[in-house]
Amino acid sequence: MTKYINTMKDLEAATYGGGTSNNLLKAAGVVGSINSGFVGSSGDALTLNGTAATGLTALYNMVYGQKVWSMINQEINPLSVLPKRPYTSSGWRVMTARPQGGSAAAFSVNTTTGNAQGNASPDGDLIGGVGENEALDSTQLEALAPEYATLYMNPKIVAHMFDYSELAAEMAKIDDGVGDIRKLIREDMGKHHAESQSKMMVMPLELYDSLGADTSSGRIRENYTSLMKIVSSFAELADTTGIHNVSALGGTSDYATTDDDAKILYGATRSAASYLDSVVNFGGSYATAGRVLTLSILNDVIQSLRLNGGTPKVILTGYDTIQAISDLLQSQERFMDAKEIIPTHNGVKGVKGAEVGFRVATYYDIPLIPAKDMTQTGNATAN
Repeated sequence: MTKYINTMKDLEAATYGGGTSNNLLKAAGVVGSINSGFVGSSGDALTLNGTAATGLTALYNMVYGQKVWSMINQEINPLSVLPKRPYTSSGWRVMTARPQGGSAAAFSVNTTTGNAQGNASPDGDLIGGVGENEALDSTQLEALAPEYATLYMNPKIVAHMFDYSELAAEMAKIDDGVGDIRKLIREDMGKHHAESQSKMMVMPLELYDSLGADTSSGRIRENYTSLMKIVSSFAELADTTGIHNVSALGGTSDYATTDDDAKILYGATRSAASYLDSVVNFGGSYATAGRVLTLSILNDVIQSLRLNGGTPKVILTGYDTIQAISDLLQSQERFMDAKEIIPTHNGVKGVKGAEVGFRVATYYDIPLIPAKDMTQTGNATAN
């Protein structure tokens, strides 16, 4: 016989067994209990007479159930979007400059005369074109070589300890317990372990200073390297005078003494026009009022990334920016009449009800991933 769930009583009976106990409903005050009411029961408790009536309260106890509901946002998007690969080497050899033409995204040439082959900006007529039987080591044909550097990284150890008594583990299996306390705590601690790593990924740069990363007491260097550090640049850090205390990039400062220094990345030192610089668009200055986000700014950054050889695969940002982008895109919709539109492309029909004219989940086919631990955008310390 098929059973249907039509009421809360049916749901409780199907989940916890029993036909008319209504224990959970009693705990919520829907019905009265034996000789005592609950908040919300409106005095529906039974009225009993006799000398034993007052002892009947021991015959009923509230049931909380074995499930432990999390009331905390434990999203781990920054950790989730990063690839997980086996540790196969402690560093990399990288080419930092062309044999000639510089290290910028575009090949640089001198528009007049004066720079020979091998220069960061050689003459435009001295970049490889030679005559027949050109002599070796001549003006037109000199020995060239790229520039190389080495980068290294250190493995990080992330650990969290938890414990419980043997008595607690056994008692949790009886009465109104949670069952296997080992499984429960292991699952919740596993979420905490991942969330902690996710927080490391978006750790604000100013905490590297305020927590003493450049001293023996500083432990932040033992965390994962923050993405904020990787996607920074020399010019950006130099502009944060009085905000993040990283202005003295060329001398002795709070960031100039250790490997966790904001100007130090993978053992190499950031400098002006460094190959370690990320593409950063921070406006005129951090000291001025923050700019209003526009699609032009977003498009310029994506274009700059691609010009510099990058392939944007994801946009990791805060929920505030996700909302701002959504508002910018949806404001471009135009309505002339109420019509149902099903998009088609080369004869292939889209899904009925799908949005037309804007994207929120992706931008130029780049996924937008929100992160609760991302620093909120704004001015001063929020930058």
